[in-house]
Amino acid sequence: MEKKKSKVTIGQVFKTIIWPRRKLIFIGLVLIIISRLASLVLPAATKYLVDDVVDHKDYGMLQTILWVVGLSITVNTLLSFLLTQLLSVEAQLLISKLRVQVQRKILSLPINYFDNNKSGALVSRIMTDVEGVRNLIGTGLVQLIGGTITSVVALVMLIRISPMMTLYVLLPIALFAFIAMRAFAHIRPIFKNRGVINAEVTGRLTETLNGVRIIKGFNAEEQENKTFQSGVDRLFENVKQSLTATSLITSASLFLLGMATLGIMGIGGYMMIGKELTKGDFFSFIMLLGFMIAPIVQMSSIGSQLTEAFAGLDRTEEIMNMDPEEDSEKRTIVLKDITGNIKFDQVSFAYQEGKEVLNNVSFDAPAGTVTALVGTSGSGKSTIAGLVATFLNPEAGKITIDGTDLSQVTLSSYRKNLGVVLQDDFLFEGTIRENILFPRPDATEAQLLHAVKAGYVNEFTDRFEQGLDTLIGERGVKLSGGQRQRIAIARAILADPKIIILDEATSNLDTQSESLIQQSLGELMKGRTTFVIAHRLSTIRQADQILVIENGRIAEQGNHAELIAKEGRYFELHTYQARI
Repeated sequence: MEKKKSKVTIGQVFKTIIWPRRKLIFIGLVLIIISRLASLVLPAATKYLVDDVVDHKDYGMLQTILWVVGLSITVNTLLSFLLTQLLSVEAQLLISKLRVQVQRKILSLPINYFDNNKSGALVSRIMTDVEGVRNLIGTGLVQLIGGTITSVVALVMLIRISPMMTLYVLLPIALFAFIAMRAFAHIRPIFKNRGVINAEVTGRLTETLNGVRIIKGFNAEEQENKTFQSGVDRLFENVKQSLTATSLITSASLFLLGMATLGIMGIGGYMMIGKELTKGDFFSFIMLLGFMIAPIVQMSSIGSQLTEAFAGLDRTEEIMNMDPEEDSEKRTIVLKDITGNIKFDQVSFAYQEGKEVLNNVSFDAPAGTVTALVGTSGSGKSTIAGLVATFLNPEAGKITIDGTDLSQVTLSSYRKNLGVVLQDDFLFEGTIRENILFPRPDATEAQLLHAVKAGYVNEFTDRFEQGLDTLIGERGVKLSGGQRQRIAIARAILADPKIIILDEATSNLDTQSESLIQQSLGELMKGRTTFVIAHRLSTIRQADQILVIENGRIAEQGNHAELIAKEGRYFELHTYQARI
């Protein structure tokens, strides 16, 4: 499913991120160039302050210099504010858009992707990996370009003052550039690996918090603490590696700057003694040197940020290059009104190559009938249900809906006719009302109340002070298993699907609740094609057909009375459960 991995190139970034925002970035560049040129007024004015104003006691020129420098400082301040508002805000907007794109892409991936990746890790990929892009559109990239321009302008001014001192300065700068390039090449994979580690640690932490009752129940807090500590240690080691590389760059820049300053003091002092250089020129040179080297030192920090941005984009690109669940070229048929006839024709399926879970399974499930799937754990019942739900695709054979090959039908047009009630059904944090309305947020109050009564949800919500607006906590933790199951059934009733999959929907209910739910399920299944994965055989006596699945094949097929009369595998299972 995953295409060949490749690093995101500068060309890709320019085409997809920078070029569409070229006007904004151009304005930012103009502003930062003006800002940097304004900042060069101070070192340029220093020469006149020392050589003309001080030596000749020219108060008029002093006033002029102060006005010019004050104006440059004001311009610099205002442009700095505008840059932040212009580029930093746009960068955050881009991050928001990228998060939405990645989340949309992840939700379009097949079910097996989610089976193989922790939810916490996916959250990290959506929320964290794209954050570094702010340095491409924000002030980071513009400062890099603006800093380069400032350095070049300062370099020209330095050469005009003293070519010899400038040449001496350029040697350590060239050495610094070489060290920085090597270091950044080393840092990028470290940043990319950090994203992997961070996702793993976040994923495990999410699992730990969701499973806190199991952890406490087995007194396993210390075990989880050690697991988390191990992940945090790995993250620390990764951060330490990147800090070592970046600190090497920073330290090298400081050392080389120091050596350049030392040399300038010697050469400048010698030249001033020999009257080859005025004091004003010397002070101006020192300040201009700072303006040339400061952006270069800043580039080491910006370079690290850009490297981190590219590493995050590498991981984001891996997600965006994955094949979605919906094959738009193959799935072209849009279903409109369906009857609900499901047919399996010689269907085979394997999760791993060479290990078939289903082998040449064939059966008809006419519209409005109930098909019960019975068998031992791992026999293939859930796989059949997954194929009906289009969560899985057959390796061989064909599944049809009203005679149309299901593999050619668009998923959205099919699934809007589908409803599922799982054994451990998922409820969202929020109110009971919000959870029942989930499949049809625009349903009327009358439709909602019908679903509530049909699922016997009102049997317990009437006792709650807030009724349907009661908050249920994460995954419905504040409710009993039976209450959660009834909400899930009411949700399916409100969805009003043509095809329903029930994974032992009454398994979490007590005897009294089960009796109530059996009645509501009877209403839910009326006129709808229903598949029931049954563990308790007492719940499927009224099924139109029962498929006994063994080792990926249909061992027996018929209704309850017919299979009891055969005294085969179903009879054995039924007799065994009756004794318990």
